[in-house]
Amino acid sequence: MTTAPERTGDLYPTRGAEEVLVERKDPVVWSAPGTRGPFTDEDLAGFDRDGFLAVEQLITPDEVAAYHAELERLVNDPGMRANERSIVEPRSQEIRSIFEVHRISEVFARLAADPRVVGRARQILGSDVYVHQSRINVKPGFGASGFYWHSDFETWHAEDGLPNMRTVSVSIALTKNHDTNGGLMIMPGSHRTFLGCAGETPKDNYKKSLQMQDAGTPSDEALTGLASAYGIKLFTGEAGSATWFDCNAMHGSGDNITPFPRSNVFIVFNSVENAAVEPFAAPVRRPEFIGARDFTPVK
Repeated sequence: MTTAPERTGDLYPTRGAEEVLVERKDPVVWSAPGTRGPFTDEDLAGFDRDGFLAVEQLITPDEVAAYHAELERLVNDPGMRANERSIVEPRSQEIRSIFEVHRISEVFARLAADPRVVGRARQILGSDVYVHQSRINVKPGFGASGFYWHSDFETWHAEDGLPNMRTVSVSIALTKNHDTNGGLMIMPGSHRTFLGCAGETPKDNYKKSLQMQDAGTPSDEALTGLASAYGIKLFTGEAGSATWFDCNAMHGSGDNITPFPRSNVFIVFNSVENAAVEPFAAPVRRPEFIGARDFTPVK
């Protein structure tokens, strides 16, 4: 366990009386051009520009089958329903997400440490990395709820205490992402502008926000401005494809009213040089299964 560093100044104010727009003060790609790794310099330039990068096939069909089987095992484990790591769909009462899967599953732990995965995170963030958060998401057909528009960094900064934008996420598809079954949407280029949201953070906000967002939700006016400036990209792809995206990219997903389920594994890597401090805009930290306090690098 690594001790959290002292908290310094707040570069990205949020959860105040009014919404604020702040120009990004951190790099997007932290490594120097020519740094060896799975991504090419061209890939990294695209990530720097857009705030995301899609990989057509990150893992093989056999690996998809193995990871999907592990997802099904966890979701159907009666013990997981009562586990605090599990988030239940409000309407169906089915498990929607399970957090900290890299700690409770050896299968997903190996995925987080796979050079194809962690190597790309190190390349983007320019340092050793640790897992700030991991989860599996299950979005079955016929009415599974979406995730409203948000910047992950806004929450991780406000409620987990991440000081800087030196964090990257990867969403690995374990089912086919159609253009109709509630796929990921990102506003390209939105990672360059931080939107500080209005309103105080209630204590234990995570218990509500992981089912339905409230604190940290952008206004319609702000979202209209961002979408008008940057547009919206919808991600589709086969099982085994992956999308890497910057921590401050404005993103969300719609409900899945099709018969076609959508499942993915989601891993968040943070630089060891950007370890969490005390929350910048919340009365208490979120639990460690949501925002890690163990900063041990992935090896």
